[in-house]
Amino acid sequence: MTDKPTTRKDLMKPVQLLGLAFVAALFAGFVTLMSMGFFQTRPADQLQNALVVALVAAGATFIVVLVSVALMLLVIDPSTVTKTVDRPLLLPTDASDAATPGATTPGAAPATERSVDAEPSADPGDGPSSPKA
Repeated sequence: MTDKPTTRKDLMKPVQLLGLAFVAALFAGFVTLMSMGFFQTRPADQLQNALVVALVAAGATFIVVLVSVALMLLVIDPSTVTKTVDRPLLLPTDASDAATPGATTPGAAPATERSVDAEPSADPGDGPSSPKA
């Protein structure tokens, strides 16, 4: 039994975006609590300070992740969401370049090679030169 291919629209729903931001916020809050020694025996004022800092870190992480993922989703063109891409994304689209990734066009010398019989460039210190208009 085959299902239709999953699209980005199916993958990124609002509940999933909120869930991703919430998981990232929980992780940031837990790391902050661990680094501030919340789970050790400390005075109550230090534990309260660690909890406040962890909540601020978790809230900031939630907002940053939610806004950044939402902005990245705005970049996606809605007409291309349902298209299936069957070629590598970073290769050129025309067939001649896609068949041979490092090939150059016939008759064109690579920019790094220099012709043997080409004249050397004139050095400004070689002698008098005529002014150019």
